[in-house]
Amino acid sequence: MRILGIDPGLQTTGFGVVDAQGHTLHYVASGTITTRNMVGQPLAQRLKVLFEGIGEIVTRYQPDAAAVEIVFVNVNPQSTLMLGQARGACLTALVTQQLEVAEYTALQMKQAVAGHGSAAKAQVQEMVKRLLKLPGLPGPDAADALGIAITHAHAGQSLARLGDAARRGAGSAYRQGRTR
Repeated sequence: MRILGIDPGLQTTGFGVVDAQGHTLHYVASGTITTRNMVGQPLAQRLKVLFEGIGEIVTRYQPDAAAVEIVFVNVNPQSTLMLGQARGACLTALVTQQLEVAEYTALQMKQAVAGHGSAAKAQVQEMVKRLLKLPGLPGPDAADALGIAITHAHAGQSLARLGDAARRGAGSAYRQGRTR
C-alpha cells in the first residue's frame, strides 16, 4: 500500500510518500510545497498553490491512501484560522483525487514514530530517518509528513487485524448485547 502523508501549513506544507508491505516500510519521496514567496498575495492564491501542489503529488506518486495531520489550536486565533484553511485546501485536493483520508494528531504521530508524545522535532526527524533507512535527515516539515504516513501504516495494520478478528467472530457476544 502506498501512503501519502501531509503536514499542512500555509507557508510550508510537508509531504511524504511511503510504501508499506506488512511491517516493512519503504521510502518513496518527500518534500514541501511552499508559499513563503507569496506573502502579501491574496490568501485564495496561496490556497490554490497548495491545492494544485497536492494534486500534482497524487498524480505523480499514485498513493492508495492519504493521511493528514490534525490542526492544533494555536495561541493566535488568526494563525489557527489560516492553518485550518490550508489544511482544508489539502483535504479537498486529496478527496478530489478520490483518495480516502485518515487524520492523526501530532501527539499520535509522535507516539507512533518516537514512542512518546512529547518528542521534539529533531527526535521525529531522527526516528523517521532510522525507520525509513534514509541517508540523511529529512527537513522538519517533510519528516512530520513522513511520520504521518508511518502512523497510518501502523494504524492501518492494526485496524485490519481488528477487522479480521471481527469477521472471524471474536467478540460476537457483544453484538447481541450484554449477557449474564
